[in-house]
Amino acid sequence: MSLASWFRWNEPPNRISQRNPSEMVAETLMMELSWQMKQAEKQQRERENEYRKIKTGVDYGWLVSYPKQSYDISPGERLQLEDMCSKIHPSYCGPVILRFRQLIAEYEPEVQEISRLFRSVLQEAAEKIKEEEEAKKLARQWNTKNKTSLSLTSFKSRSRISPFISDIKTISEDVERGTQPTRRVWSMPEFRNTK
Repeated sequence: MSLASWFRWNEPPNRISQRNPSEMVAETLMMELSWQMKQAEKQQRERENEYRKIKTGVDYGWLVSYPKQSYDISPGERLQLEDMCSKIHPSYCGPVILRFRQLIAEYEPEVQEISRLFRSVLQEAAEKIKEEEEAKKLARQWNTKNKTSLSLTSFKSRSRISPFISDIKTISEDVERGTQPTRRVWSMPEFRNTK
């Protein structure tokens, strides 16, 4: 038994609750990027082995040892990607990962191209978030404008149009009575002011 287990009172009780959702999104997305880069390297090595096997006719793949990860993005690019990831809303984390995986499967990029592909997916998600925020803003503006215009519609005018009064002549009445219609446009009923 180690002494560290005795001194657990020094650790904060809830480590997860201290984390910011944007930090968790950034960490999740960056883990996805590094995993996809490892997978691309692995696939690239397998392709090279297959090519060598076909070229030489002999498989020495069991003899070769590969480094764990040979390609890594620059620290400046990593910081830029982490900053872009932190701007992604938590509800978009899953769709971003799905879109990224879909593009990886579709294009099968080289390891060097994966960070650019990831950046394009992040930019696409940021544009969607921006469009949705603008749409919500316009909807809020529309709702406030509609509330003011609805108060004007409750205004009742003094002159009323009553289309069901018997003084109004329609084509069907004239046909039923067998009378000659008066000269007017038949698509519009005749409205008269009743005083």
